[in-house]
Amino acid sequence: MYELKPHFDAEVEPGTNILLTGPPLSGKRSIMMDVLAAGTDRDEGAIVVTTKDGADRVLRDYEKRTPYEGKPVAVVDCVTQQQGGETRESDRIKYASSPVDMTGIGIKLSEFLQAFGDRGIKQNRVMVHSLSTLLMYSDLQTVFRFLHVFTGRVQSVDGLGLFSIDSTAHDDQAMNTLKQLFDGIVTVPEDGEPDIRLP
Repeated sequence: MYELKPHFDAEVEPGTNILLTGPPLSGKRSIMMDVLAAGTDRDEGAIVVTTKDGADRVLRDYEKRTPYEGKPVAVVDCVTQQQGGETRESDRIKYASSPVDMTGIGIKLSEFLQAFGDRGIKQNRVMVHSLSTLLMYSDLQTVFRFLHVFTGRVQSVDGLGLFSIDSTAHDDQAMNTLKQLFDGIVTVPEDGEPDIRLP
């Protein structure tokens, strides 16, 4: 089982995918990072797929939560290459060419999961921040197909998947279409407590 501390006093089965939805700046990314860091403290794997911030920034933020040196913490960076930044891959950071490169994102995720599996790590937490960026660059059908495969991958390795979306940027049809892919939904209001609905 995966605990969802520190924000939720709940546990979910391995293979569960959860969508965090709310307006911009409501703290979705922070909640996901906290839940991943709690897993790192238990020697679980953590993989951050970022379509908004470069890997360096993600890892700086992560280090404020938990010291990760020597632990299975990895980032798939979909930003730096597109912005023309320097990209040198390591066993902690891999790059997709842009948020449009969903095939590349999926491959890099699989490489990290494989590497963690080879190290005997049984439980992995994966977060994607943010689906809204993917929808800015690609149509709903393409993103849906990508997420169908991606959530299936998390399921197949008995992982925990956390995905965020900006609820104000998409119409109801897009939101309802994507919600079908997830086992649980966390609604994060601008102020007030997040509401969690689990299977």
